[in-house]
Parts: sequence; C-alpha cells; structure tokens
Amino acid sequence: MSEQTQKNAFNERIRNAAQEFGLPRLIITGFLVLLLVVSPFVGADLPTQISNIINRFSWNGVLVLAMVPMVHSGCGLNFGLPLGIISGLLGATLSIELGFTGAISFVMAALLATPFALVLGTVYGWLLNKIKGGEMMIATYVGFSSVSLMCMMWLLLPYHSPNMVWGMAGKGLRTTISLEGYYTQALAKILQINIGNLMIPTGAILFFIVLAFAMWAFLHTKTGTAMTAVGSNPEFARSAGINVDKIRLISVVMSTWLAAIGILVYEQGFGFIQLYMAPFYMALPAVSAILIGGASVNKASIMNVIIGTILFQGIVTMTPTVMNNMIHLDMSEVIRIIVSNGMILYALTRKTEGTK
Repeated sequence: MSEQTQKNAFNERIRNAAQEFGLPRLIITGFLVLLLVVSPFVGADLPTQISNIINRFSWNGVLVLAMVPMVHSGCGLNFGLPLGIISGLLGATLSIELGFTGAISFVMAALLATPFALVLGTVYGWLLNKIKGGEMMIATYVGFSSVSLMCMMWLLLPYHSPNMVWGMAGKGLRTTISLEGYYTQALAKILQINIGNLMIPTGAILFFIVLAFAMWAFLHTKTGTAMTAVGSNPEFARSAGINVDKIRLISVVMSTWLAAIGILVYEQGFGFIQLYMAPFYMALPAVSAILIGGASVNKASIMNVIIGTILFQGIVTMTPTVMNNMIHLDMSEVIRIIVSNGMILYALTRKTEGTK
C-alpha cells in the first residue's frame, strides 16, 4: 500500500469518526476545550474549574440517566421528570422528619422515596399509555402541574422537624433546607481525591457508574431487548407477542425512580433541599444534556448520557467564569442563564436527529 493510499485511508477514518461523533458535539467539545485552555490566562484557576465540572457531572449524571428507559421504550424524552424529583424530595424530607442523620439519612431517603416513585411512576405510565403519540407534550403538563400541586402540599403536610418548618408559624416547609448534619456530601466524601485545588468526588462518580452499568445490563436482558423493540417498532413488537403497554409502563416507572434517586444525589452534592418551584425546570437541562450527547427521541445510550452531561455542565460552568474574568464584571448569573437556555434551545431543535 502506497503512502498516499495510507494517508487517504487515515483521513477517511478521521472523517468517519468525526461524522459519527457529530459536528455539533465536535463544535461544543472544541469550545469547552478552548474555555479550559483560556481560563488560566484570564485569571481562573484551572484545577478549580475542572473540579467544578466533575462535581456538576456527579450531581446531574443520574438525572440525565433517567431519560434512557423512556427513550428506549418509545415514550420519548421524559419532560415529566419533576414527578420523580418530587418522589425524591418526599423521601428526603421524611428521612429528616423521622430523625435520621449522617450518611444513613441518604439511604433512608432513597428507601422512603422508592414507594412514592413506584406509585407515581405507575400512574404516570398508565396516563402515557392512554395518549400514545403525544407523550412529550402531556409529560410537560404532568411535570408542571405536579410541581404546582406540591407547592400547596409542602405547606399543608404535617411536618414538625424544626430544621425544616418555618420558625414563626411552626408549620409548612421552608423553601431551602440545609443538609448539614444529614447527608450532605454523603457520597462525594467516599474515597474523595484531593490534589491541590483539584477535588474528585469519587463516591458519587462510582455511584453513577454502578447505576449506569445496571442500566446497560438491564437493556441487554430479555425485558430490556423487548423495551428497545417496542421503541423501535411497536407494531412488530406486538406481533412478536410483547405486551407493549406493560413494557412502556416499566420504562416510565424506572425513569421516575431514577429521577427520585438522581435528585438525592444532586442534593448531597449541593448541600441543600430546594422545594416549591425548584423542580419546575429541572427536566430541561437533563433533556438537553442527553440530546447534546447524541441521543434522539427513540435512541439513547449510556455514552450519550456521559458525553452530554460533561458537555452541558462544562459549558454552563466555564462560560460565566471565563467571561467574568475577561470583562471584569459580575455578570455570572446573567451569562449562565443565557448560555444554559441557549443550549437548551439548541438541544431541543436537535430532538429529531438520528431518527431518519
């Protein structure tokens, strides 16, 4: 083989790899790398920025992973993610109300959130089975309305823990509840690595890896294969003897449970429980992340979750910092909102990518 032929073959492999990765993701990746390269020159500490990206990945990874089951079953992107988040919030607040402290409060929060996620996920799945074809639109209404309903319930539910209720009234939960003394950093501190300003929350990342591996393994089981078949061609799946509605219901329950666990992982890293309107828009960053990672409305992989979460959280984290240091004005929140909403808008225009 001549040198020119070898060069052409190499160039072809590069083009194929770039095409497979996707031009949009290639551009976003290049922009993130550029921000990382520029950050030391504008006065931003690079190890700190890398730590922020890794931390935000560990907080949000499970919430993005919750998209995978519903995408595989053909239920579309889970805009009803707040329903699962509310299950997690109920588990978290009940864990504190019952007096659990330290790392055990995280375990109890997950256990207490599970029945809520199973019940709400079953009702949610039943509803989506009734309106096949309009799942994502109905899911959005379900998510928004559930958050609005819980705004009233957080005031009416009989909580009494002084760490959670309003001090003067003695009833109704606060907007923000500190997890100090409870499960703040419960996962992050496990085998945590500290090298100067670089901090890696090993435990939280391992927890994500375990759930991601469990999801990958499930998708290779008989039920998981049936789920993929239902998402790809429901008529063929039905003719093959698969109970389409049952498989779709399983996927919705799985997604709701993963969202419940995901918000607990987010809270342990963030250090606070946020109630009332906080879950309202939490589905949009998760949806955007998996779409930016290369998923479509009927196809998603674990790699899409990982790539998308890193790219989305990396851009949202780095852009305000670098821009602030360049223009020497405190506009981080404004820039963060512009960038995050811009990426959400871009991702939603990509939602049909890969379906042809």
